[in-house]
This record gives sequence, structure tokens and C-alpha cells, in this order.
Amino acid sequence: QLQLVESGGGLVQPGGSLRLSCVLSGQNFDYWGIGWFRQAPGKEREGVVCWSSHVGSTTYSDSVKGRFTFTRDPAKNTVYLEMNNLKGEDTGVYFCAAEWYASTCDENMSYWGKGTLVNVSA
Repeated sequence: QLQLVESGGGLVQPGGSLRLSCVLSGQNFDYWGIGWFRQAPGKEREGVVCWSSHVGSTTYSDSVKGRFTFTRDPAKNTVYLEMNNLKGEDTGVYFCAAEWYASTCDENMSYWGKGTLVNVSA
């Protein structure tokens, strides 16, 4: 059973940066699709970035392209979301999710973390 644990959220001023982490317990990255999602207050959850191991691709939503970067450290079974030039609309709970052999990321992914809160405010 794969477990995902996010961390790194917090309060940050507009224009600031944060790095979120997601540890995948008991698994390496081979053949997994891993995504970061977020849910703003009063809104539906949306995809932010999707990485597919076997396809070898990383896809970003238009709202974060150029500001957010997905990285991974296989030795630590950890993926990261580097967030720069943060805006108020980036506020929300950020989740990581995983699905075996996924090429894309969506709400049907089998494994989810509990989320970490990012609050972008002056």
C-alpha cells in the first residue's frame, strides 16, 4: 500500500517562494504517474502538474507554467513542487497523488496524501 505524505506548506507573501515535498513510502518512482493538485477555498480541486515515469513527461497547468517546477529525488523517494512568484490565487491545500503506470493525472488516481496548506497573503 503506497502512502503519500506532503509537507512544506505555510504562510508566504505574494512574490515569495515555497517548496512542497511529498514522500512516497515503500515505493520508488519507476512506472508511476505522480501529480500535484490544489484546492482553493470554495473551489474544486484542480491539477497543477503531472509527471509520468514511463512517458518521461512533465505537464504543468497554464496558471503555474513558468513559476512552478516539479522535481524528484529518487534516493529519498520524494517529489517536490518548487513554487516561485506566488500569487494570492495560489492559496489552497496542495495534494500529491499517484497512480501505477499513469500517463496522465486526474481525480481517479488511486493514492492521495492528506494535503498541505499554502496561504499566500500580505
